[in-house]
Amino acid sequence: MTLEMWIVIGLLAAALVLFSIERIRVDVTAVLIMAALIVSGVLTPRQGFAGFSNTATITVAAMFVISEALRRTGAVSYLAVASKKIFNRGYMQGLILTMVLIAVVSAFINNTPVVAVFIPVLLSVSNDTSISPTRLLLPVSFASMFGGMLTLVGTSTNILINSIAVEHGQNAFGMFEFTLPALLLLGAGLLYMMTFGLRLLPDRPSENSLTRRYDMADYLTDIVLLPEAPSVGSRVDESPLVRDLDIDVIGVIRDGTWQGDAPHAVRLEAGDTLRVRCDVRQIHELKRHVGCTVKGDKTLQDEDFNTEELSLLEVIVAPNAPLVGQSIRSAKFRDMFRATALALRHRGALQRKGFRNTRLSPGDAILIETPKADTRRIEADPNFVVASEVQLPTYRRSRLFSALLVAAAVIVVAALNLLPIEAAAVAGAILLVLIGTITIEEAYRAIDWKVIFLLGGILSLGIAMESSGLASQLSDTLISMVGQFGPLAFLAILYLLTALLTGIMSNAATAVLIAPIAFAGAESLGISARPLLVAVTFAASASFLTPVGYQTNTMIYGVGQYRFADFLKIGTPLTLLFWALSVLLLPVFFPFHG
Repeated sequence: MTLEMWIVIGLLAAALVLFSIERIRVDVTAVLIMAALIVSGVLTPRQGFAGFSNTATITVAAMFVISEALRRTGAVSYLAVASKKIFNRGYMQGLILTMVLIAVVSAFINNTPVVAVFIPVLLSVSNDTSISPTRLLLPVSFASMFGGMLTLVGTSTNILINSIAVEHGQNAFGMFEFTLPALLLLGAGLLYMMTFGLRLLPDRPSENSLTRRYDMADYLTDIVLLPEAPSVGSRVDESPLVRDLDIDVIGVIRDGTWQGDAPHAVRLEAGDTLRVRCDVRQIHELKRHVGCTVKGDKTLQDEDFNTEELSLLEVIVAPNAPLVGQSIRSAKFRDMFRATALALRHRGALQRKGFRNTRLSPGDAILIETPKADTRRIEADPNFVVASEVQLPTYRRSRLFSALLVAAAVIVVAALNLLPIEAAAVAGAILLVLIGTITIEEAYRAIDWKVIFLLGGILSLGIAMESSGLASQLSDTLISMVGQFGPLAFLAILYLLTALLTGIMSNAATAVLIAPIAFAGAESLGISARPLLVAVTFAASASFLTPVGYQTNTMIYGVGQYRFADFLKIGTPLTLLFWALSVLLLPVFFPFHG
């Protein structure tokens, strides 16, 4: 073992730990690893920064813009509304058709916004039909993964593996080269979900009311200030009431009218009604507090918040949101979003007090109260996916045809090899800006820079694994364990390793780390690397085991009120099914020899 190998092993171990626990953002981790490789001399600066000019990084950025253009023209929303009507015919018909619809769309569009559009629609289906959200959302997330395997542009992992293959002298994968085996996996996945999967899905009671779903009865109340109250004449945030009892004033109602957008700055008057969030003990304390009285014994309901001025919403912290890693307090949530956080569902656990210092994770669901005028702004904020049913936003319907035409042209041009996929995608993104389907500012905002920096940084670790000889060493170790059973056993162990790793860390990072081992193994065994690369691609996309391994799983985790064990229970048989089918099918479609 050389010194370079030991350095790469140390950084690889650090990357695995940091990607798994995510105490540091994954994009920051990737860039830190890249910097360490350059500073330690394992890579030259040119090699280290090569990930940022990699064709995969550029293609993924361009596909973000094309997906956003399709979203803004309403292409996906129309399909989501159509799926809602299908549920009127019955649960089974609605679910299977929605899963097929999502799989087909996810074959061509980044599946994260696709699932984001479907979440509020499916929650609305749940409200209308009393079908538990737990029986709707997880199948949809899995369907988006099935669909992502169908084409070269289905997921960033497909694009990434294609780029790595080309860099190693392989022919580029065709747009539909994965399609036939992926269709068979899609069929098997749908069959599993509609039979065994449905039996394993939890059927937790559906609760339409947000205040009841978050069990807020003992945490919200209205109090009325009496003339003798010491707080009269004080600003809310300086009042003895807030200072002594440490309660959170959500709003002030005076003569039936909500006062201002910043309740903490309102100067209190006798007779004001204060809507407060506090716990049961504090409510009892308020009843004894001199100068105020609790307004009736009626428990506040959703309708008390959904007024002409206010809206009560459930929002999901989006994957890769800037808010991730911050707390409600440190982010100055109310000032930043003009909304009050009332409760938090963090990693499956409901928090109604003390949650302001909780570090937010992707998929956390937050119950918020916001002025109705700001609902659209919350909807458009990249930090959130609004789970509550809201009025459909205004789409650029006049641009729908042009957006579909450009997206189709990108697919056709790349499929016919008229242009490399990166050139077709960039040309399509630029054309969409030039014809006004999407503005340049929207295009910049559409690009998930966290993913771009993750790809740009982590690709350097893959290069270091190869240049240091570590990839060959790891490959030889695997071959010594299973090589006597032939290349099929090596493919099987590679798929399984990828599937397990992608359950705890980014699928793109997993693919980058396993791909060099696939190349080294193919060289040692004297076989084509192509079936091994497709195995890595499929396994990295089939992240069914945990809610943290894939962005769409993370998005539905909190709002669907799933538990970690739900993913293990339903995802484990599905992972084994995909593993067995891939081992059988891939050598047929991608022979080891020839």
